[in-house]
Amino acid sequence: MISEWAYPRPEGLYIAPLDAYIDPVRPVARALITHGHADHARAGHGQVIATSQTLDIMGLRYGTDFTENAIALDYGQMRSEGAVQITMASAGHVLGSAQIVIDYQGKRLIAAGDYKRKYDPTVTPFEVVPCDVFITEATFGLPVFTHPDPMAEIEKLQNTRALFPHRSCFIGAYALGKAQRVISLLRLSGYDAPIYIHGALRALCDYYETQAVALGTLLPLPEKPRGGANKELAGQIIIGPPSAIGSPWANRLPDPIICFASGWMQVKARARQRSVEVPLILSDHADWTDILQTIEDVNPSEVWVTHGNEEALLYHLAKQGRDAKALAMVGFERAEGDEG
Repeated sequence: MISEWAYPRPEGLYIAPLDAYIDPVRPVARALITHGHADHARAGHGQVIATSQTLDIMGLRYGTDFTENAIALDYGQMRSEGAVQITMASAGHVLGSAQIVIDYQGKRLIAAGDYKRKYDPTVTPFEVVPCDVFITEATFGLPVFTHPDPMAEIEKLQNTRALFPHRSCFIGAYALGKAQRVISLLRLSGYDAPIYIHGALRALCDYYETQAVALGTLLPLPEKPRGGANKELAGQIIIGPPSAIGSPWANRLPDPIICFASGWMQVKARARQRSVEVPLILSDHADWTDILQTIEDVNPSEVWVTHGNEEALLYHLAKQGRDAKALAMVGFERAEGDEG
């Protein structure tokens, strides 16, 4: 049984025949990393196996000495270690995100990490890989969460901008994945004017450009003039981390329309708490429908559910006659991913 060689430990999901952990929450000798978000990718491991893009992102975020030994394993490549085979398949979450596929003793386990199925021009789409055990997230594992078409959300944003041409438009978006996706969707919608970005986004946006993700002209915010905000920013789009809302940096913006890109914006109370005027329901995680569709597509013998709304998903899968259980994991506080 797969549960005899893959099981939770305090450090993370332990893969015994590899003596390695998937997305460990503390430094370990060997780590398999699904993607570069801080709740999954931490510095200090002796060896890290991940896609080359995830390794690059970890280097940007933690410095080039984030591990003693980095091993790149890109989509479709296979690494054999004794009787174990490791493969990476795209998760569609952020640039370089991977499902970790472990084949051992005639059985296949897939740790999907965070994943999504909705359109995102900045990533390789999610790859369906049949397996025996599928480990799914359940961040939006409730029937209430059904994320809309991404381009429809961008159209909502543009319609609001047109109504208030004298105001600037600030979009809160996390630095890895969400900001670049919002920019790309804006470009696809026909918006070709410069977009102003917070300095916290620059390094990752520059990296996305090196990976053939065209983002167009991105400019730093002009300095605040004496006597008030930059009137030249009226009608312009500015993107920064959500923490910039209400900061001195944001004081340069003339009467900003506050927007926030997150799957959690479907919850009106969350939008009100952040004083968001235009909630953009743009998630980098699978919604309820896509979680169920993914499980049907992969068709595993067992489903293990981790970090999120486990109870509702387990109940639904049991009604379908599927063998499913919660995989008790610790340490996924979701410094970024909690914003969906």
